[in-house]
Amino acid sequence: MGISERSEKRRKKMTANMAADFKEAEDWDLDFWQKQTPQQRLSALVAIRNDILKVNQGRKNKSTKGNA
Repeated sequence: MGISERSEKRRKKMTANMAADFKEAEDWDLDFWQKQTPQQRLSALVAIRNDILKVNQGRKNKSTKGNA
């Protein structure tokens, strides 16, 4: 699957909200996550963790290339 196909698939899954203030955003966020199943919440957590690992690995690779 190419980047355009992955992007289209991701856009179809996205849920967005425009809040008037932080309180409204927090309320919307809480409501969104409470509507998700435990499996969906865990899957999101794993995806975020994997993204963080990739970012940290990229930073590590960048710093070692700069010192070579």
